[in-house]
Amino acid sequence: MKSFWKQYNRPILCLVLVVVIMLSFVLRLFNWQVVVGDYYRDEVATTANYRLTSDETRGEILDVNGVALETNTTAYSVTINKLYISQEMTVNDVIMELFIIFQERNTPWIDPLPIVVDESNKYQFDYSNENAESTLESMRSEEMLDLGVYATATDFMDAFVERYELEDYAHLPDLCRNLVSVRYNMEMTAFSNTNPYTFAEDIDTELSTIIAEFSQSMPCIEIVPVSKRLCTDGTLMPHILGVTGSLTAEEYEENKDKGYAYDDIIGKFGIEAAFEDYLKGEPGTKTISKNSDGTLINVVELEPAKPGNSIFLTIDSNLQRATNASLARYVQDAQAAGKAESQQKGEKGHGEDCIAGAAVMLSVKDFSVLAASTYPTYDLTQYSNGDYYASLLEDETLPLYDRAFLGSFAPGSVVKPATALGALEEGIISDYDTITCTQKYDYYPTNIVHCMGTHGPLTVTAAITKSCNYFFADMGRQLGIDTMSLYMEKLGLGEKTGLEISESQGFLAGRDSTSWVAGNTVQAAIGQSDNTFTPVQLATFAATIANDGVRYRTHLVSKITSYDRQEIVLHNDPEKPQVVEDLQLTPYNVDIVQNAMRQVAADPSGTAHSIFGDYSIPIACKTGTAENPGSDHVTFICYAPYDDPQIALAVVLEHGAKGKFSMSVARDMLNAYFFPETIEQTIRENTGVPEPTGPDATSAPATSAPTTTAPVQ
Repeated sequence: MKSFWKQYNRPILCLVLVVVIMLSFVLRLFNWQVVVGDYYRDEVATTANYRLTSDETRGEILDVNGVALETNTTAYSVTINKLYISQEMTVNDVIMELFIIFQERNTPWIDPLPIVVDESNKYQFDYSNENAESTLESMRSEEMLDLGVYATATDFMDAFVERYELEDYAHLPDLCRNLVSVRYNMEMTAFSNTNPYTFAEDIDTELSTIIAEFSQSMPCIEIVPVSKRLCTDGTLMPHILGVTGSLTAEEYEENKDKGYAYDDIIGKFGIEAAFEDYLKGEPGTKTISKNSDGTLINVVELEPAKPGNSIFLTIDSNLQRATNASLARYVQDAQAAGKAESQQKGEKGHGEDCIAGAAVMLSVKDFSVLAASTYPTYDLTQYSNGDYYASLLEDETLPLYDRAFLGSFAPGSVVKPATALGALEEGIISDYDTITCTQKYDYYPTNIVHCMGTHGPLTVTAAITKSCNYFFADMGRQLGIDTMSLYMEKLGLGEKTGLEISESQGFLAGRDSTSWVAGNTVQAAIGQSDNTFTPVQLATFAATIANDGVRYRTHLVSKITSYDRQEIVLHNDPEKPQVVEDLQLTPYNVDIVQNAMRQVAADPSGTAHSIFGDYSIPIACKTGTAENPGSDHVTFICYAPYDDPQIALAVVLEHGAKGKFSMSVARDMLNAYFFPETIEQTIRENTGVPEPTGPDATSAPATSAPTTTAPVQ
């Protein structure tokens, strides 16, 4: 017996233990289901759990030095939380309480209804809101009011009164109309137990205090701190930064599977849209338990909200400000000079129609955008103002148009270095060969090219220096349009540069032309014919020449970090730029073209010598004048320093007529980069702001004429 127990004691003990545990479970289940089953059934029947989300913080946008461009500030909204509305009140009762508070302080609330009450207490449609037509169409639909196209505003209101059970207020048109506006917006924003309704946004401190005190007795009315987008300088780079806004119905359908709620905001254009996935962040979640009489039982935070990432641009705010100021000034100067000359000569075409321009600066090291300016421009902080936006749409100068990245302009002679490189690489000409310019190139009688002078025998270096049309017309003829277009394309002309936001591809003559005859080639070779390129393409082209024929991806973003900037999420390493094209040009041929571009500024016969002949930083450049309806466009490209390229830039003035104005913009940009201590003075001179006075004033008075004196290193 002892041997038996000794042999089986452990299995027997385990069996007994299992039986005891199972009996305890059976007894517990019997207690839950039979003894106190009624209690738990009542508890389950009277308790409801709701899963709510909390708003995330949108990531910031900063310049290359960490200067905030788009950031966040805290604002306060008034919300109605359906979960906390007691059984004794209706939604209409809650809205009425808020109306009383807001009317006493004459404070606006969110009011989207395109129906008003006129002086005779009759309902009328209100078409002053740009969304009125689409809103009324949505209301009229079969899914909502099911009204015909001839339904009056009164018909709409009668249908809404019935829909929202507002019969008790129908005899008070103003109040009834306001209640309908809120109830309609509640329906459109999916107001529910899990989705509070925002009654008013961005209220002042005094009103938030009043509402906070009032909410002690009505917990369904809440003051909610919200993150509000703040643009630190609305005119600095509005086309690049972009804006955020509420989701449209179409955007909601496209993004709802990504976790967007109906009332979320989203980037509309620019960096805000291009990097929406990085900037948005993730909402937090919590569970609220509430019993049948509305009493809050428990709140459990399941997941805190996660802020979005921060986007660091490659743009330097100081360079951008200086470029903006200079571009604005010289567009205006070109127009003023053109008007004076046109009046004097009694003819048009001297720049009197110059109203716009663009300028772009890149780093040659990695083709990052250091500055990109468009004129005329607008104030991003006023973009959501309906009257302001309407004025922008009506402005014939098109301030909303991003000319730096989307504007496509006839380039003129700035493309001649591309024609020269093609001719040298294909063995059509060497550095010692000459072509004799007799002013009129008439190889194709239907496409005669006129030169600005009779230059006589010219090498390729002299032809670039003096910008001889005759020489390059002949080079284009010998190259042929296919070969010439191929070189231009590989150098970045007529090709998207790789920018993260919208850009135009431009138009490359021959490749993109719908019809072509051989004679058109001579025009294309000098930057005419069908050629139209963007300023950012011209800057990329200049940077590619400076980089010996290697073209990198042009880009606007330096890095993406966590919101606190401690963790790098993405980094465009300037030491490892993305190669888009390597033309593998013969170094000797590249040297010829680069030296010729240097002579454009250094040689007394060079077309840029008047502005850059005495400049203390050696630059390589090319000027351009392009024929158009109206005054000629003037273009300018350059890189600097010539012997150690750091930056490349392009300037285009629409109908600027005189090259000195585009070159003066470029000079200010170079000054801002190489002599940053001059930036504030440059801005003051170009904006007409008076110089500071007193013991700390050291700058010279501002002048109105383009300067030709370089800063001293």
